[in-house]
Amino acid sequence: MKVLNVAEIGANQKELEIFIDHETFEAECEKAYRKNVSKFAIPGFRKGKAPRKMIERMYGAGVFYEDAINAILPTAYPEAIKESGLDVVSNPDIDIKSIDETGIVITAKVFVKPEVTVTAYKGLTATRDAVEITDEAVDAEIESVRKRNARTIDVTDRAVEDGDNVIFDFDGYVDGVAFEGGKAEKHDLLIGSGSFIPGFEDQMIGKNIGENFNVVVTFPEDYHAEELAGKEAVFKCFIHEIKKSEMPDLDDEFVKDVSEFDTVDEYKASVKASLTEKAEKAEDAKVDEALIKKIVENLEGEIPEVMFETAAEECIRDYESRLRYQGMDLETFMKYTGQTMETLKTQFRPQAEQNVKTRLALEYIAKAENLTAAEEEIETEYQKIADAYGIEVDKVKASIDAAAIAEDVCVGKAVLLIRDYAEITVNEGASDVVEVEPEVVSAE
Repeated sequence: MKVLNVAEIGANQKELEIFIDHETFEAECEKAYRKNVSKFAIPGFRKGKAPRKMIERMYGAGVFYEDAINAILPTAYPEAIKESGLDVVSNPDIDIKSIDETGIVITAKVFVKPEVTVTAYKGLTATRDAVEITDEAVDAEIESVRKRNARTIDVTDRAVEDGDNVIFDFDGYVDGVAFEGGKAEKHDLLIGSGSFIPGFEDQMIGKNIGENFNVVVTFPEDYHAEELAGKEAVFKCFIHEIKKSEMPDLDDEFVKDVSEFDTVDEYKASVKASLTEKAEKAEDAKVDEALIKKIVENLEGEIPEVMFETAAEECIRDYESRLRYQGMDLETFMKYTGQTMETLKTQFRPQAEQNVKTRLALEYIAKAENLTAAEEEIETEYQKIADAYGIEVDKVKASIDAAAIAEDVCVGKAVLLIRDYAEITVNEGASDVVEVEPEVVSAE
């Protein structure tokens, strides 16, 4: 294989002329003949026994060219791209330019990554809220940990109270007629959760195990089932079990069970530090998002449409992975929502454009600032990927080129550089407490 020429044929579009010597091409044509000979019926020859020349005479000299080229390309094309030094962002459009006794010349039309500039990326401005984690926020986090470590107790000596879990049967009627979805056996309901029709759970309070009783409620006017909206319903109920959650006391023993600390004070301090760190990272992320938005606005360059299309397809694949994690495939999702692949591409197009422009802008900054990735940084990234997918590092290295990892490291450094040079105003009065999601702390 040899690259004869690289020509510019349009904005960010190149055409490579790739030469394959006669011996290599002829060997693949012969393989294609042997693989497909049984498919040809030639008069005077048993099926599968016709000479190659007879098949080529009857069906044309190029009858085996396509198979031969398809066999050669997986090796020849990547080698040609590497030799040319092009940063290709599209699949190739392959064609045969010439064939003679020396070999074959194949053309490959491709789009390449555009040359872009970011007109300004230093001295950008952004604001962030001050982070202050109050004692109330710490207490709320610890309370959520206590709830997750609560034990369930069967209640047999009293009636239903607010906060209990009730296991019961119900059978609903409207105008004396049972309706769809109005019946269940041994349903588990948390009293006070508000998951049932307004007023239903309140009427459960005070009822006892083994008791039959009616609950009378009115469906909301905006109820999703129009045939029930605004109508009065009677539910015949029977209670099987009453359960309650008993939270552990907040003491040193509890702390030892759920953390690496020995005392309540130490645990509270660690929770506050953890919440502070999480809130600080959240504010950093908001700052980075605002700064990246500005560098994208300062991005100049003509970007090939194919890059946006590819990015949109990547967004859809990521979305499909999330759906599968939730137990649904993309085809089923589209069926129930009336979506098509084209409408999904349209839906993800803005995100795809932002992703492409962000990456191009950060790569430009990394190059302009001569940012590099040290060997240990590359190894760290490999390990992160291996840990995330639960596979061996060597397998990650076999599937992801170190140059790609290095590029990702440099892009990450570009984000930090933008933040370091930015003028960030801390808004002290915007929020005394940054809201954070409770952490999951295992008792194991």
